[in-house]
Amino acid sequence: MNKTFIAQNPSVLWFLAFLGIFTVAVTLLSEVTGVDVISTSFVKTLGKTLCLCLIAIAMDVVWGYCGILSLGHFAFFGIGGYAIGMWLMYARTEGIVLDSLAGQALPATPQEISDAIGNQIFGVVGSAEFPMIWSFADSLFLQLLMVVLVPGLLALVFGWLAFRSRVTGVYLSILTQAMTLALSLYLFQNDSGLRGNNGLSGLQNIPGFEATPQATISIVFFIASAVALGAGYVFFAWIVSGKMGSVIKGIRDNEARVRFLGYHVESYKLFVFTITAIISGIAGALYYPQAGIINPGEIAPIASIYLAVWVAIGGRGRLYGAAIGAAFVSLMSSWFTGGGAPDINLGFYVIQWTDWWLVLLGVTFVAVTLFFPKGIGGLFDYLVRKPE
Repeated sequence: MNKTFIAQNPSVLWFLAFLGIFTVAVTLLSEVTGVDVISTSFVKTLGKTLCLCLIAIAMDVVWGYCGILSLGHFAFFGIGGYAIGMWLMYARTEGIVLDSLAGQALPATPQEISDAIGNQIFGVVGSAEFPMIWSFADSLFLQLLMVVLVPGLLALVFGWLAFRSRVTGVYLSILTQAMTLALSLYLFQNDSGLRGNNGLSGLQNIPGFEATPQATISIVFFIASAVALGAGYVFFAWIVSGKMGSVIKGIRDNEARVRFLGYHVESYKLFVFTITAIISGIAGALYYPQAGIINPGEIAPIASIYLAVWVAIGGRGRLYGAAIGAAFVSLMSSWFTGGGAPDINLGFYVIQWTDWWLVLLGVTFVAVTLFFPKGIGGLFDYLVRKPE
């Protein structure tokens, strides 16, 4: 007898229920309702955390379920952020330019307006011309398509080249890291078309909503992030269940045997790699308007390594474990590096957590790997049901 989707994935209802209660609680306790228990800045932190949970779940599908240790998925996350950031910067700058030119005796020509916008955006890198990659920056619809298409096409091309050559294991991980490094180094250049090291800033200012308080905008993005996380969780739970899920997990455990059984392993791996890249791009498009800025440092290889650490700490091979790991590390990082954790005076040395947070994260990763190989999610399993 075939089990229903919910029977195969009992965590879905629990996850959605918790996410719904959490979203409603944060909304009611925010500045928007006047209660003001949760500040706008912390609402943004929570919204960003939900986006990180979404990319962590995507990473868990490609690594924990399919066995592909990708050290490049944060690049797709950053590409999604750059795609929506281009429209945000263009539309906001266009509004500023039009307001400044409104008082002129003669109306400005379209070319003059375009030159003024280009000078405002690219003057910081000594240019005023729009690069080709900004061709669709004036269209929100087209840039939203880029959020999906660019990460998807990059993952499709990279995955097709790698998987058809049957590159696996550590070699594939190195290739994904090399892809991320190459993209990061390219974006650091001023002639990349994305303002080099300066990146895109002011993304929290949504065009057309200049009069809307940031408290309201932050709640809207927080709710949007929660909806995306919930939908992503259900979607990925569907992927890893049933026949497809069995094949994917079989590839992780014994790729040669799955290929011997007649399955086209490369197609399954390419599908998982591409779809998780697309979801990562969507997560990035929701994250960076809440962060307010994106620069090439966000796409550096270390970011993708952190992502793998989050999944490992949360529990690889458990969707909710990946979300728990990302939320735990993100909130702890904000607390330790944001001045929330008190310094420890040892007499001969003062431990300042802004400097020692990464050391603590590394120790936590090693401890979890050695003593809790199933991560926090595995510990949760142990607490809610007796081990067999």
